[in-house]
Amino acid sequence: MIAQTLDIVTTAAILYAVATGLLLVFGVMKIINFAHGGLMTLGGYAALITTQAGLNPWLAIPVAALFGAIAGMAIERFVVRPLYARPLDAILATWGLSIIIGQLITIVFGRGVQFAQSPLNGTLEVLGESYSAYRLALVGIAAALGIGLTALLQGTRLGLETRAVIMNEDLARGLGINSGLVRFVTFTLGSALAGAAGALITPLSSVDPAMGVPWLVSAFMLVLVSGASLLSLLAACIVLGGAQVLVATHFSPVLGGLTIAVLAAIILRIRPQGFARG
Repeated sequence: MIAQTLDIVTTAAILYAVATGLLLVFGVMKIINFAHGGLMTLGGYAALITTQAGLNPWLAIPVAALFGAIAGMAIERFVVRPLYARPLDAILATWGLSIIIGQLITIVFGRGVQFAQSPLNGTLEVLGESYSAYRLALVGIAAALGIGLTALLQGTRLGLETRAVIMNEDLARGLGINSGLVRFVTFTLGSALAGAAGALITPLSSVDPAMGVPWLVSAFMLVLVSGASLLSLLAACIVLGGAQVLVATHFSPVLGGLTIAVLAAIILRIRPQGFARG
């Protein structure tokens, strides 16, 4: 029972870390950045390169974030910005970019499965239960991420302008807010978070050119039921992530992998605003 509870908590933390960047971009720009999965893959390979170079595995996270941010700047400037007035085309463009990123990674690194070194090995005792130290550390990282983003959005001028753009972009522009700059910074930050998320999940799974795809699907569904709220995203990760763990444990891992998508679709059918306050 304790192990299962820890599985639910850590799975929710992992999903939260994976989905925050996607939620941030969706909240401000009203598009789903389907390049998120490709940026996660890029972050995973950045982590692999960092550990293979003999550097401290913890450095893989900021290095992956830097790779993601640089890629995000280029994507926003040359691909997404010209398509602001055509959100559907922007979504399709980011999907195509995700495929391109995967193919470029395949050309450079091959299709083989590789493994990155974990920054934290061993187990810790929690209420008499031995549990992965790294998965427990991810709970703290996800909490720090949520607190940091909340402080950024609530306590800084950039956060104030970002929230204004989220609520009413036309009015924000009328008040003199540079919504284009807010979009650029938001997309860059979201891409950096995607890269960092890729580095965070590499110790839990293999590194391969398609590693970001299943995470993208889960993150996409979580964002749809969360609106633009970090608190709603947390609730969605706990409820749907917990359901995924229970189904995977008691029925089938394959069914567990479908749980988030199926439940998210049901929730949206019953309550279109999802976990967001309506």
